[in-house]
Amino acid sequence: MDKEPIRVLLRNNKSPGNSPGDTLMLTAAVRDLHRSHPQRFRTAVETSCDDLWRYNPYVVPRWEEAPEYVVNCAYPLIHQSHRPFHFIHGFAQYLGWKLGVPIQVSDFKGDIHLSDEERRAASPLAAQEWHGPFWIIVAGGKFDFTAKWWNPASYQAVVDHFRGKIQFVQCGEKDHWHPPLKNVISLVGKTTIREFINLMHHADGVVCPVTFAMHLAAAVPLRPGQVSRACVVVAGGREPTHWEMYPGHQFLHTQGALPCCAAGGCWKSRCQPMHDSNPMDDDLCTNPISVTPELSIPKCMHLISPRRVIDAIELYYDGGTLSHASELTASQIC
Repeated sequence: MDKEPIRVLLRNNKSPGNSPGDTLMLTAAVRDLHRSHPQRFRTAVETSCDDLWRYNPYVVPRWEEAPEYVVNCAYPLIHQSHRPFHFIHGFAQYLGWKLGVPIQVSDFKGDIHLSDEERRAASPLAAQEWHGPFWIIVAGGKFDFTAKWWNPASYQAVVDHFRGKIQFVQCGEKDHWHPPLKNVISLVGKTTIREFINLMHHADGVVCPVTFAMHLAAAVPLRPGQVSRACVVVAGGREPTHWEMYPGHQFLHTQGALPCCAAGGCWKSRCQPMHDSNPMDDDLCTNPISVTPELSIPKCMHLISPRRVIDAIELYYDGGTLSHASELTASQIC
């Protein structure tokens, strides 16, 4: 008689809304657990981002019986990020160790699923009366990791360069730092995670730092006929490139150019103190550059010019994976 599947409950309960990137990487580990051991496990999850698990065929609702394994999921591999591993290995390695089974990492991306209705639906921008192609731009970040911030004026220079050719949609959490850009459609603070997933499904590309949007760009299924989803990451020198970079992304880093990140990422948290009693205030960038009286960014980020980001975007069009369908008309330009 066949054995009943082993009931496993996976937990990753950080503060709601603060760790969607972690949960997204956990989706890859769950996928690969089930691909490596078909029908051996029955998996339920408790995380702060339920939207990332919708329509996922590998997870089930909580059952009444007690689970045989409860795993508080972590990725201690990050503390050995100098080794040749990617973030996608972190949860898989830990989960395999906890369950006592080998897990073979398969697809090089998180595991997001769309319903048939979502695939058929019009772009979420239809409500904004925009029906053309667009790129997502995330021009800020969380206050606990200010070392990831780039100069807002540099993001604006990128937007201005492509005015009339690319429509940018600015996105981000309302409680995070997202200086408003001009000549964009602003959805900052206006999307749930699921709405952001649907927006990503329709996007031609993404410009962002190392953040949730970068991971999501790789994980969300492509539209019919879409060759790839472009992603230009303003990365600097904080994270090791091999730990974060996905195939097909233009990962703009400066590692090896500065003594502080000559051998890989520095992992510093902040570039300027927030004076919020957070220990991260003691983990400051050693090479800050003042770009305005109110803002300092890491030198590793400052060395990335708007021209470098512009060239990285244009590479997708020059190479042929993207094409400008037509010049935007004056009435279309935001």
